[in-house]
Amino acid sequence: MTTMREVAAHARVSQKTVSRVFNDDPQVRPEARERVLRAMAELDYVPNPMAKAFRSGRSPMISLAVPDLLDPFFAAIVRAADEEAHGADMCTSVTSLGEDPAREPELIRSVLRRAPSGVIIAPISGDQSYLSDEAPAVPVVFVDRPPTGLSADTIRHDDAAGARMAMSHFQEQGHRRIAFVGDRLDLPTTRSRLGEYLRSLRRAGLPTSRDLIRLGVIDRGSAERAVAELVQADDPPSAVFSSNARASMLLVPALQHSPMALVSFGDFPMAESLTPPVCAVAQDPEEIGRRAARLILQRLGQTVGAHAACRDEVLPVRMVERAGRPAGSQRPSELALTTVHRAA
Repeated sequence: MTTMREVAAHARVSQKTVSRVFNDDPQVRPEARERVLRAMAELDYVPNPMAKAFRSGRSPMISLAVPDLLDPFFAAIVRAADEEAHGADMCTSVTSLGEDPAREPELIRSVLRRAPSGVIIAPISGDQSYLSDEAPAVPVVFVDRPPTGLSADTIRHDDAAGARMAMSHFQEQGHRRIAFVGDRLDLPTTRSRLGEYLRSLRRAGLPTSRDLIRLGVIDRGSAERAVAELVQADDPPSAVFSSNARASMLLVPALQHSPMALVSFGDFPMAESLTPPVCAVAQDPEEIGRRAARLILQRLGQTVGAHAACRDEVLPVRMVERAGRPAGSQRPSELALTTVHRAA
């Protein structure tokens, strides 16, 4: 790893001059600054992010803000980011944003007041423009859900591809009437998955109807109501596409005595142990956490004078085929469950 001493020798300046360039001191002569920047680039010098954090008056800490720490998907992101941060001698802190979108600005501003070196956010509100003034002062990476009203680094999975995989799987199993169940339409993940669900139905010439869409599933009561409405419809669906793993876990008990199959965009504990076993479009929340933490560290260690555009990294998903049951073969006492591995 290149040291500041080596950069100074390559640029024919003192280490103090290299440090002043790194800290953007305006008193450095232009020709000396140019030699130092060129030496940094030629030697691939990356400043120590923890040292930069201390010099900037910030804590050597990466803060994470996620909707729910009990959600296995977000817990995996937090765990992976924490491991990556510890590898760089940095610690992490975690804030649960909860369910109320109106509280997100207050909670994120509270996080920023602790002066972390970087922040990783899985947003719950439909507008992040409140960060427009604060974001430039500290690296911010959004995970799973892109921000609205703000340009920032984002790492997420391919929602549209995952929804297509789920719908194709259902159609291959012979399902013709497929319902959609989700939580909040103001979340970009829900909107994207619902949009691809509708497009897939239209491409296949299958019926689309508002009666097949149920939103607002956030607890056991709302899940039971959604299932009851679908079951009691004049022409009930044979399958349900759930937009996330949390909704799926709520739907499972409600569907125990229903012949409807369930596809969940999101895996969850014990899903593969169900009968029949789970079929999944798998993604990797750990990879999201690792990449987000690495991107924070990269932004912290960026060479002075360098400018990088915001990234939008879309990670691929994959279908995991397992034995399932075709449409019409379920008995009321059986639950046919198919799962699409989650992107929140």
